[in-house]
Amino acid sequence: MVLTGLMKNNKNIFLGAVLSAGIVLLGCDSGKKPAEKPVEAKPLPAIATPDFNADSSYEYVAAQVAFGPRVPNTKSHVDCGEFLARFFMKHGGFIYRQEFTSKAFDGTDLKLKNLVVTFNHKATKRILLAAHWDTRPFADQDKANPKKPFDGANDGASGVGILMELARVINAAEKKPDVGFDIILFDGEDYGQPMFYPGEYQNDSWCLGSQYWATHKHKANYSAYYGILLDMVGAKDATFAKEGVSMQSAPSVVQNVWSAAARLGYAKHFISVQSEPITDDHTYINKLAMIPMIDIIEYEMSDGNYFGSYWHTHNDNMDVIDKNTLKAVGQTLIEVLYREQL
Repeated sequence: MVLTGLMKNNKNIFLGAVLSAGIVLLGCDSGKKPAEKPVEAKPLPAIATPDFNADSSYEYVAAQVAFGPRVPNTKSHVDCGEFLARFFMKHGGFIYRQEFTSKAFDGTDLKLKNLVVTFNHKATKRILLAAHWDTRPFADQDKANPKKPFDGANDGASGVGILMELARVINAAEKKPDVGFDIILFDGEDYGQPMFYPGEYQNDSWCLGSQYWATHKHKANYSAYYGILLDMVGAKDATFAKEGVSMQSAPSVVQNVWSAAARLGYAKHFISVQSEPITDDHTYINKLAMIPMIDIIEYEMSDGNYFGSYWHTHNDNMDVIDKNTLKAVGQTLIEVLYREQL
């Protein structure tokens, strides 16, 4: 993911630092926006929803990490992709394996695979849920081993683990959502150009899977009412701000999700702060696929790194993952789905 923010310090020095993190900052003011008023949890009639099991979700994150770094063109990547496909088929999904080749920033041909899973395929009103399942090939924010891959427990596996548990519990539930929903696991999101690579910086070297799907949809004329992207959603005490692109493209969806979280008691995670625009998979879904999509992504106001000190380092392992955070995000998604009506 690429952060598009604002700054007023020495541009060349600062840009060199942030590009190594896969971040592009444009403009002239880096101050964070002040906190907004807390989201009001307006009372709504109670509805029956299945319980999101954080223990199961945690195990699904660990199962992905056990394959090793899921870097494209590696055995771990291939094996984990098949594991995920089998899982979703077992739990009621119809799966499309969207295989394609994409050029990396350095000219490498990457063999990539988006996994598209559909539930209640007859429903015309559809909600799109997504995460990326690949991991970055280098921990370029790590001081000790910046050129080696890392586990990607939070950055990648956490979002997928939540969507796996969501699919499992809904498939097992007697009452299903009225709407149809689709899960897309995007590949090649985190293969963006690192700072240590020579040459001009290439912004679109990130989010390869979503760029491909947005222009080569798995089904002709596919669309969705709206979409929700998960990225880095499993760390202890993680906070999720109202991300800038989401607020520009789908503010009503942000309000819907944040209000649902507040009703469930998760306002400490879904905070009422608007953050800078981030170029993530949802950016291309909004821009190219024309589907309003928001991004639930970690945003740490108190940390020097917007995405947590473990971001793109070897500390992004299972020690980072917290069941309470998985529960907050997963149960909120279930609440949102079950509130949608045809």
